[in-house]
Amino acid sequence: QVQLVESGGGLVQAGGSLRLSCAASGRTFDGYAMGWFRQRPGKEREFVATLLWSGGSTYYSDSVKGRFTISRDNAKNTVYLQMNSLRPEDTAVYYCNARLVIMISMERLQNPDLGSWGQGTQVTVSS
Repeated sequence: QVQLVESGGGLVQAGGSLRLSCAASGRTFDGYAMGWFRQRPGKEREFVATLLWSGGSTYYSDSVKGRFTISRDNAKNTVYLQMNSLRPEDTAVYYCNARLVIMISMERLQNPDLGSWGQGTQVTVSS
């Protein structure tokens, strides 16, 4: 059973940075996409970024491209989301996600209803 534990959220001023961590356990993650989604106040959960565990390819939403970086530490089974140049509109609960990806498609990677989820971590960006 996949377990995902997020950490690293908090309060930051606009323009600042935060790094989220997601410690994954319960299986090996070859063939999985490990990623981050977020749910902003009053909005549906949305895709932020993902990384293919086999090969390391990364994908980002247009809203965070160039500001956020997803990375991993294989030895620790941990995925990170480095968030720079944060904006008030980045305020959200951020969720770690793990999903099996047999055939890569953006729909498969970005679908907010698939895979296993962590408990979420709050990120608040003040203006």
